[in-house]
Amino acid sequence: ASSSLPSALLRSAAYIGGSWLHSSDSATFPVLDPATGAELLRVTDCGPRECREALRAASGAFPSWREAPSKERSVLLRRWHDLMIQNKEDLARIITAENGKPMKEALGEIVYAAGFLEWFSEEARRVYGDVISVPLRDRRALTIKQPVGVATIITPWNFPSAMITRKVGAALAAGCTVVVKPAEDTPLSALALAEVRSFQAVLESTMCSREKAPKVGEILCTDPSVAKISFTGSTSTGKILLRYAADTVKRVSMELGGHAPFIVFDSAHVDQAVAGALASKFRNSGQTCVCSNRFLVQKGIHDEFVKRLSALIKKELRVGNGFEEGVTQGPLINEKAAQKVEQHVHDAVSQGALIETGGKPSAFGKNFYEPTLLSNVTTKMLCTQEETFGPLAPIMLSYPVSGYFYSQDPAQIWRVAERLEVGMVGVNEGVISSVECPFGGVKQSGIGREGSKYGIDEYLEIKYVCFGGL
Repeated sequence: ASSSLPSALLRSAAYIGGSWLHSSDSATFPVLDPATGAELLRVTDCGPRECREALRAASGAFPSWREAPSKERSVLLRRWHDLMIQNKEDLARIITAENGKPMKEALGEIVYAAGFLEWFSEEARRVYGDVISVPLRDRRALTIKQPVGVATIITPWNFPSAMITRKVGAALAAGCTVVVKPAEDTPLSALALAEVRSFQAVLESTMCSREKAPKVGEILCTDPSVAKISFTGSTSTGKILLRYAADTVKRVSMELGGHAPFIVFDSAHVDQAVAGALASKFRNSGQTCVCSNRFLVQKGIHDEFVKRLSALIKKELRVGNGFEEGVTQGPLINEKAAQKVEQHVHDAVSQGALIETGGKPSAFGKNFYEPTLLSNVTTKMLCTQEETFGPLAPIMLSYPVSGYFYSQDPAQIWRVAERLEVGMVGVNEGVISSVECPFGGVKQSGIGREGSKYGIDEYLEIKYVCFGGL
């Protein structure tokens, strides 16, 4: 297995104003393969100057792009979709190299990501207004929807292509222009998407190192030309960006950290629940914002659930380099992420948790950790108080409300689904994401919805027009 990428797949410059540009100070930063630690490429380290240049380019392109017929925007988005599908193997290879996830999973992400472009290419032609009945005979009232303007989109590393297309597809379909800042860990896939797209100056891509990220992020979120901020990442960073947005009252979409529990009631079909738990917890080695983080299992089914899930983990999951055939669990994104899993396991065991399987770093390297199942977990342990973001499944004897639950009792299903204070509910299903359905959280897990027919509304303003003297 090799993470080396052909030079034809690599771009080291930012994409601004239709051109590939390097930073004014010639600074670069490395993109590392988390499986081997090897340097894949050094990419340009954009700073405030390049950031403002990208914003100027997006602002300059907005007047013409918002006037483009919806059919034109639709055709271009569909062309981007087609190009992604044509290049899916190369794009998946880039993701596996910089992110670590297995190739099969990376290919699945590309197809899923392209689906958002297909969806929003169709939604672009369905941005409708309303005619409103008013009480006066000589007046007519109607509403129209118009693009908000320049959108800043800050994307994460764990699902880079899906996040970009889910956000950018909606923004471009709505008639907005976009500046994208990919996560510091994984800019290569964002640049690859820039390579296969068809939009030139209406979509800018800029990236920066961790050192420059705070200043660049501040500019992207405070510049007066920016009308909308869309961010996926931690709750703590989201709160900072919300404060930035407040001064100029910008529109925001926030997809923030999750701490999703997974409930298994006594009435659940145990094999169905175990399969759902495996899929929900260990996708991308537990590194997604919708991965289950706590498993709350009712007493009557607890022992059988633990036994079967432990056996399934041992049978189905294989740790290794994402380029190797049969691997299901790649590395965590960096050593800090692996250390957090180790800290959570150590803390839980020190307080009485039992290791059912796994429970230690993998021999494959410093960024790898064995898929781990803990039982006898309590609410005092770190793994139930914080999002682990790794391959750790802690099981508790309990049944509070959750984002995922398993039950065969129809009345219980409706009662729990309606009362959960979450943005998405999985009923007897552990993987619920779909381009057709709204994605997003509530409270400190997020603001707004992405995907579905609601996703494009995040980038549109409603304007009321009243005609008098008729």
